[in-house]
Amino acid sequence: MESDDEPITLSAHALAALSEFKQEEKQRIDRFESLKKASEDRFDEQQGQKAHQQAIAISIDDFQEDWQLSQFWYSDETAEILGKALLEGADANTVVVIASAPSVYAAIKRFPPEEIPTKHIYVLEYDKRFAVLGGDNFSFYDYNEPNNIPIHLKNKCHRLLIDPPFLEEECQTKSAQAARNLLIKDCKENPQFRLISSTGERMRDVVKKNYPETKLTTFYPEHKNGLSNEFRCYASFESPYWKFEQN
Repeated sequence: MESDDEPITLSAHALAALSEFKQEEKQRIDRFESLKKASEDRFDEQQGQKAHQQAIAISIDDFQEDWQLSQFWYSDETAEILGKALLEGADANTVVVIASAPSVYAAIKRFPPEEIPTKHIYVLEYDKRFAVLGGDNFSFYDYNEPNNIPIHLKNKCHRLLIDPPFLEEECQTKSAQAARNLLIKDCKENPQFRLISSTGERMRDVVKKNYPETKLTTFYPEHKNGLSNEFRCYASFESPYWKFEQN
């Protein structure tokens, strides 16, 4: 009779695949730790240019998606388009906030300096790994606490991109409350005002209720790993990258 306690053995092919996976994971962790260490030197004025070059080298691909946090990175093209739309027409005093969309912030960090008109670009994220990417411009953000907005950003934001992590009405509504706490008052009267909500097609009615100043656009955001949910872009403005969809 065979014993149930006999050790499980893997084929040579399976062992090789497992070894390759472990090596790739080690390389990813080592690179992330290197990026984290580099970010700690940003306060040194003499290292300013070096720090800028290191920041540019960071890619969203250095951050593994955590599906439990509903993390799905935008494709490089989508992230660049959203970033350029946010910065179009901005000036040195424009305050830009990117909430729950770190791949867009990562894309902006890789733009040439002449394409970044303001230093006031902030990333708000629940995942604290992105402090490595944002440095002083990173703030922890939990959509469940929409009134817990960093004091230096409260009603200071001219331009906002928000991508609520879950396609649920509660998450979308609380995220919208956070947006109101971030955006400048009387925002529609300010020529610098721009609002983008990128989220699922099935959230259309919820978005319309929460962001009446936005309209459905012709732009379809895409994700790196083929996320099956159809995403749409809702915005308060038209741009070279999209028009308002005609109903």
